[in-house]
Amino acid sequence: MTTSRTATRLADTDEALRVASALADEFAAGASRRDAERELPRDEIRALAASGLLAVTVPTEYGGLAAPYEVVAEIFRILASADPSIAQIPHSHFTFLEAIRSQGTDEQKRFFYGEVLGGALFANAQSERGSRAVNIDSTVLRRQGDGYVLSGRKFYSTGALFADWIAVRASLDDDPDATDASTPKAVAFVRRDTAGLTVVDDWDGMGQRTTASGTVTLDDIEVPDTAVVPYTPIFEAPTTYGAQAQLLHSAIDVGIATGALAEAVVQAGRARPHFEADVERAVDDPLLVQIAGEATVTVRAAQALLAEAGRAVDRARANPTAETTAAASIEVATAKVAATRAAVETANILFELGGTRSASGAANLSRYWRDARTHTLHDATRWKLQHIGRWTLSGTHPPRYGVL
Repeated sequence: MTTSRTATRLADTDEALRVASALADEFAAGASRRDAERELPRDEIRALAASGLLAVTVPTEYGGLAAPYEVVAEIFRILASADPSIAQIPHSHFTFLEAIRSQGTDEQKRFFYGEVLGGALFANAQSERGSRAVNIDSTVLRRQGDGYVLSGRKFYSTGALFADWIAVRASLDDDPDATDASTPKAVAFVRRDTAGLTVVDDWDGMGQRTTASGTVTLDDIEVPDTAVVPYTPIFEAPTTYGAQAQLLHSAIDVGIATGALAEAVVQAGRARPHFEADVERAVDDPLLVQIAGEATVTVRAAQALLAEAGRAVDRARANPTAETTAAASIEVATAKVAATRAAVETANILFELGGTRSASGAANLSRYWRDARTHTLHDATRWKLQHIGRWTLSGTHPPRYGVL
């Protein structure tokens, strides 16, 4: 049984970028309303799936474009500048496609890449609540016959409501109480309509309000061997797995900053000048001009670092050594720190440039700051700075895991 969706086959990466820009224009039109009303972007995600963009990383030998990650990051930035929630929904889709590329069998690749080329969307079920660290999974895959039984409960499962397949990270252990960070893990790919799988729309974040990042419950689901891919071995050799995932998170933040700056320009054009500036238009106030200049430098710097990080990832993918993959992780970490600062600062500056009327609830411009503050919490930049500093001072390689 295959996914019933159909998708466009994109000719090249130039077409992919044009399609992303066209979709962004469409998505931007309703972004504020969807945020204000917490209206899930079902039609928009169907359009994204039909566009062919979800298949841009499929290797050429399996019928895809094998797009460079510099291009993939730019696609995410473009989409996030229009609606950051929509941009975040396919993040895990690309991350788990990389798990398949890294650890999947040829049979698994042919099947799942075929699904994606047909327009299938993957979503994640990774994070768990509780006092345990985020790298410990109490959700378990237990051997049963020729396959597995999957049980557990996941939270922050972005996009699961829209997905055709949900990628569930789980411990390969029969005793949930015995699992720890060293317990081997695997990823089980489960169809969204599988009996025993429940997705609840209970995400109530102040920002990224329409990502459908709710709860996934897994009640003794039977999973065949063919739908399980090893996860732990990804990190046993030099890899860009974590750098790729973090690059796309960075692209979302840079997209938020890009959108906030564009909106700030619109709002400044509508603002009343401060009387002490003695100018006819707010945009001629030298103090606002200074703020706009500073914001532009911040955003442009984040954009440039994102592009450079994408190129570093692509270099490491072409030649994955300990040195190249470590360098890629540091470049991405640097871009993520800059992206976090740019998103939050520019979303705040929007109000400086827009003046009092920009704080109107009806205008809903707070969504830029709420989205920035919510998404930038995803991974702690304070730890990225630690790894960057150690690399700078002593050449210490960062650890290998999925968040760096």
